[in-house]
Amino acid sequence: MLPQGTRLLLFRTPDHDLGTLYARTRTNLLILSLHDKDGPAYGATVVHTWSLGLGQPGHASRAASLSRRGAVTEAPPAVVAPPARPVVSSPRRREGRKGDAGTDQLVAWKSVRQERWEGVLEVEGELPLWLDGTYLRNGPGLWDLGDYGFRHLFDGYATLVRVSFRDGHAVGAHRQIESEAYKAAREHGKVCYREFSEVPKPEGFMSLVGQIAKLFSGSSLTDNSNTGVVRLGDGRVLCLTETVKGSIVVNPDTLDTVSKFEYEDKLGGLIHSAHPIVNDNEFWTLIPDLIRPGYVVAKMDAGSNERKFVGRVDCRGGPAPGWVHSFPVTDNYVVVPEMPLRYCAANLLRAEPTPLYKFQWHPESGSYMHVMCKASGKVVASVEVPPFVTFHYINAYEEKDEEGRVTAIIADCCEHNADTSILDKLRLHNLRSFTGEDVLTDARVGRFRIPLDGSPIGELEAALDPEEHGRGMDMCSINPDRVGKEYRYAYACGAQRPCNFPNTLTKIDLVEKTAKNWYEEGAVPSEPYFVPRPGAVEEDDGVAISMVSAKDGSGYALVLDAKTFQEVARAKFPYGLPYGLHCCWVPRDK
Repeated sequence: MLPQGTRLLLFRTPDHDLGTLYARTRTNLLILSLHDKDGPAYGATVVHTWSLGLGQPGHASRAASLSRRGAVTEAPPAVVAPPARPVVSSPRRREGRKGDAGTDQLVAWKSVRQERWEGVLEVEGELPLWLDGTYLRNGPGLWDLGDYGFRHLFDGYATLVRVSFRDGHAVGAHRQIESEAYKAAREHGKVCYREFSEVPKPEGFMSLVGQIAKLFSGSSLTDNSNTGVVRLGDGRVLCLTETVKGSIVVNPDTLDTVSKFEYEDKLGGLIHSAHPIVNDNEFWTLIPDLIRPGYVVAKMDAGSNERKFVGRVDCRGGPAPGWVHSFPVTDNYVVVPEMPLRYCAANLLRAEPTPLYKFQWHPESGSYMHVMCKASGKVVASVEVPPFVTFHYINAYEEKDEEGRVTAIIADCCEHNADTSILDKLRLHNLRSFTGEDVLTDARVGRFRIPLDGSPIGELEAALDPEEHGRGMDMCSINPDRVGKEYRYAYACGAQRPCNFPNTLTKIDLVEKTAKNWYEEGAVPSEPYFVPRPGAVEEDDGVAISMVSAKDGSGYALVLDAKTFQEVARAKFPYGLPYGLHCCWVPRDK
């Protein structure tokens, strides 16, 4: 408890409706969550403290009963401002300059050279005549503001790439997504919103207090939608990141930024999964609850902007929800993962990142997989599983017995052997300074089996020998008709070692437990996206498309026959493109 008679100076953000107050005592800056009004008094949980002597955030779990009128009676005596936080006070030079092995060749980790471009692409090979539509790829493509270089791959401002295919020809384009974060950085020449590892530099103590207030109101969080791109059932194309405000509608033909996607509901939330599950009829998402650790499962119908509450999953571990960058579904169930890599409010407050950035590793808290019925919103299974670390789920499906009864849920992911070092290995300095040493974190196709018979324990094992794909596994896609259903093939990025980043494309056969791999020396391919041939019956009848940043500084869209996994064509850009993350396909008739 706070000592009796403690005097507080409280701050309240007028645009914040979640009941958060910011208080200063003689020695601490406090973050308070209001709840349980009782007459003129409110209960207020001290969520975090910031020592003014040390300038370090710390946990607190005590509660104080404060009167909204009575607590703000008198400012405390003058206090010593916290020492300067370890933020950059002068421009940080771009990392990975000459002297880093291979730096001059790896266009994958260099900022795009112009804001936009469009033109006809030179095609080498023969594009399938049935390939008629637009491939879109989103990802961070601008990591520099003048001489200031960002730290992390995930910090870069979003660059949307387009390749339109028709009659054996290809037209390419790219353009920066005009988020508020990007426009402000362009105007002011500095970071103005909180990115993955970057924060605006505070200009004094009250500026720091204001930044903290804006963080908890959400107004300082970035809308830099540099992660995913999806086509909604009504034809709108949406770029996404993990902040709710970073949902932006774009025109797939011109790449123009159209508008913010405004969610017309009262579910709230500042963050959500960067990878909703989208089809022609539905949009499923998870909204982590950082105050009462858990997840809201929500659904949005095609043509609507209203997310509807389906159900809630309470976390079994703590102190916060596990990171949910993605999640899988089946025909009838939503799988809600609870990873021991958990959100960490203390790390959110830091001006300099920890090796785990916005998260903290809590293996002692347990690892769980929850299953919710889509129809009822009820949790039908909650099992403990071995510790795991994953960014991306591949798919999930229902295992049935001979009588057709569902006995378990099978969920596959790109699993990094519970090794959290993958996050820090994605610093741009590490990516730009490859010396030939094999430093890529091992990964596998992790297969969960979640029993539905009430058993408390689930299983996690490798779906095939990781050596088949070089012990690298991430950035995956499948035939969209197999989402939520039993499937055989997945397309992903693997590894040919030694390497410091996935450098192959791989086709995984989950029945034969084998892999076919494509590799080009020095190239960095991005997520291979599967496009089915119209009218196809077989699961792998189609092509896999990947944007490749080549060793010689060039870039091209690679088209592989998905059956043989052999190259059929490449459409060459007249310049190199930086690495990107996730893709979608917009058919011509859609």
